[in-house]
Amino acid sequence: MFQYEKNYKIKWQSRVMLFFGLSIVSIITLLMVIFSAYFFVEPSLPNAERIREIPLETPLRIYSRDGRLIDEVGVRKRINISYEDMPQHLINAFVAAEDQRFFNHSGIDYRGILRAAFRMISTGRISGGGSTLTQQLAREYFLNRKVMFTRKVLEAFLAYKIEQEFTKKEIMTFYANKVYFGQRAYGVAAAAQVFFGKNIQDISLSEAATLAGVLPAPSNYNPVRNSVLARIRRGYVLNRMYDLNFIDEESYKASKDSPLISKLHGTSNELSAPYVAEMVRIEMINKYGGKVTREGFKVFTTIDSDIQRDSNYGLQKGLLEYTQRHGYRGPIGKIENSANNLQQFSLTDLLLEMERYPNPNVLEVAVVTKLNPDNSANIILRSGEQSSLLWNTIRWAKPYIDGQSIGPSPKTIEDVLTVGDVIYIMPITIGGYALAQLPIAQGAVVSIDPYDGAITSLSGGFDYSLNKFNHVTQGSRQPGSAFKPFIYSAALEQGNTAATIILDAPVVLPSSELEKDWRPSNYTGRFYGEQRLREALVRSLNLASVRLLLDNTGITNAINHIQSFGFKKDSLPLNGGLALGAGSATPLDMAQAYAVFANGGYIVKPHIIDHIRNIDDEVIYRNDAPVVCQKCELTPDHKKILESEMDKNSFIQDSDEKMYISLSKMSEVAETYQPDANQAPELYQDIKLAKRIISEQNAFLMRDIMRDVIRRGTGVRAWRVLGRKRNLSGKTGTTNDRRDTWFAGFSGNISTVVWVGNDDNKPLGSGEQGSRTALPIWIEAVRNAWNGTSDYQLPMPKGMISVSISRITGCPADASTDIKDIMFEIFREDHVPTCKDRKEIRDIFSTKISH
Repeated sequence: MFQYEKNYKIKWQSRVMLFFGLSIVSIITLLMVIFSAYFFVEPSLPNAERIREIPLETPLRIYSRDGRLIDEVGVRKRINISYEDMPQHLINAFVAAEDQRFFNHSGIDYRGILRAAFRMISTGRISGGGSTLTQQLAREYFLNRKVMFTRKVLEAFLAYKIEQEFTKKEIMTFYANKVYFGQRAYGVAAAAQVFFGKNIQDISLSEAATLAGVLPAPSNYNPVRNSVLARIRRGYVLNRMYDLNFIDEESYKASKDSPLISKLHGTSNELSAPYVAEMVRIEMINKYGGKVTREGFKVFTTIDSDIQRDSNYGLQKGLLEYTQRHGYRGPIGKIENSANNLQQFSLTDLLLEMERYPNPNVLEVAVVTKLNPDNSANIILRSGEQSSLLWNTIRWAKPYIDGQSIGPSPKTIEDVLTVGDVIYIMPITIGGYALAQLPIAQGAVVSIDPYDGAITSLSGGFDYSLNKFNHVTQGSRQPGSAFKPFIYSAALEQGNTAATIILDAPVVLPSSELEKDWRPSNYTGRFYGEQRLREALVRSLNLASVRLLLDNTGITNAINHIQSFGFKKDSLPLNGGLALGAGSATPLDMAQAYAVFANGGYIVKPHIIDHIRNIDDEVIYRNDAPVVCQKCELTPDHKKILESEMDKNSFIQDSDEKMYISLSKMSEVAETYQPDANQAPELYQDIKLAKRIISEQNAFLMRDIMRDVIRRGTGVRAWRVLGRKRNLSGKTGTTNDRRDTWFAGFSGNISTVVWVGNDDNKPLGSGEQGSRTALPIWIEAVRNAWNGTSDYQLPMPKGMISVSISRITGCPADASTDIKDIMFEIFREDHVPTCKDRKEIRDIFSTKISH
């Protein structure tokens, strides 16, 4: 027996020695094969340095002109970050979950390889695992995810090359920006935003572990797709971090026990301007093709974030106030209940029920759970928050009848709400919530810079998620009386003055479009007789405006004049309805046209893009729209001086025969021609000049007349609220049956237009008009834009004088004029009325009235 054991021991030792020897030989052979394979394959391996050159698929980002993120557009969400942007606990989570020896190995972890080899021997198949972060990075950039032995070899070789080229910090940064986390999130910063709505610097330890746990199977382990699996994976990562002494026991337990709360979050936008984002997206695709949504372009728009926020607020506030005036239409849904309680429903059931309803950007969905004796109501919001509605936030809800009329005021809470009602609410400034409802009417606000056409704000509707139709650019509607200033400007061009007498009396015109004659009327239904042109516009007299067009201006002359403001000829009717705004125009058309009056007579081109940068932050496009530069115009004296020094090719002549100096030649004559004494001429090089379309005198007169609209006409509310007496001009507009309401107003630095109406063109209802419906929105949109700015107005141009006249006849005052009737009016020097025979003028007026 002893001899048997001895022989067995000798045989066992021999086998061990043989196995050991074979192992050594095998290892040496394997190393030789690996080194041979490396030197054989190495020339064909991609250069690791290419990682710096390979562009990451990055979405199109859209910013305001002051750098606020409006939106990002693209299938893949990605936010590139640096190593310093990542909190240490996130780096530790990656290391613990994927590669605990990351900061020590040279790209290949032999322990991981041995574990993978053992699994292959024991299972008979190649499985995942064993890859370092560097190997995973090599696979993401150069290879694929198919599990093959050859791919694993190439992966290891590439990882080694990467480690030779880059530091560990660089490798970790490449990895964090490249890997996929599910839900279209590429890179850890995008994942933090998508899953938790946070910047990468702000994520907690628990959230960092969740993100690291996603990586083995992003589509299955992400917390939005499967919170159960995500929680299990988070626990695994936290265990690994605790075992590696990355976190202490207290942090480990607190993070492991914390609830896993995750839902899809949108882009962390800093400014809400979705209609702007869509305009930019379309323009960029037209300019560069579909690649723009994945190649990291950055578009800086002309939008001013402060004016945009005010425009959003003004439009939403105005439309909500409008809908309150026309009654409560009832709940948006109903949860059936018994005995006036919801006890049979769990909180989860209620929250799921509310998910069925859209959640507009300023309203929230809630369910009424109880009506109280004090006429308040208990509610649960879709977020799970419990709150209440006080009676003073509900009592506005008179029942809606038909859009034209409403029912009586409610007396108790039961007149408005019942338990189980699904309703809209909105937060109020003093805290808490108020009953609300989604507006039926739509609206639009747009502001442009009169001096270069830059669109500084644009709100195309109440809520983009509910209605993507852009009412600023696509909503062509009748402008009503807001169009009259262009008729009056055409009249001035034909030799009329602000003192020209117009007859406001009935007009009867045959109509080929109607079965009976056309009989326009004033808003009040009254007639006002002889009126000065200024007064007719201030009071927005329809009959006087029609007569001014037909008798004093001529339709053809008016259309030729009005077209130059940017209106399309086919949108201008060839009849008396033109004087009442019976054509069509978008709010952007109107803002562009009003800018002509604001800037002194020049047409500017509205634009939304200021400049574009590529992924390397290089400017690849900069807008060069024409700009207003009145001092760049050549006076006759300058022209004479320059003609002796330069050839005639140095000048540009427009259709009005106005001469401009060529900007390329401007610097050559800086000593003799200086467009602005405070600026060097070279500042204007390569800048396009806006074209003058009306005279400076015409623009000034129209500004001055519309200033009276604000002081004492239909726009007086703007003056009372804003308190600006000198440089604020504007005009209201209301179409037949109150289907469209407008307010267009401007100062020296902004032209803003507001429109409110129904998409189905139904009337807005009793009492709605430009001064009540559109003007309050306009006030909110521009209120802060003028804070800190001077009440400066453009000075009276040369060739104009102020003359005392009779407010009755419009003629220059003399000794026979009653002092009570004397006023001052502004005229072009060659257009001052003489009125030699006042009796003859009276006889003419009498004849027109009788006719």
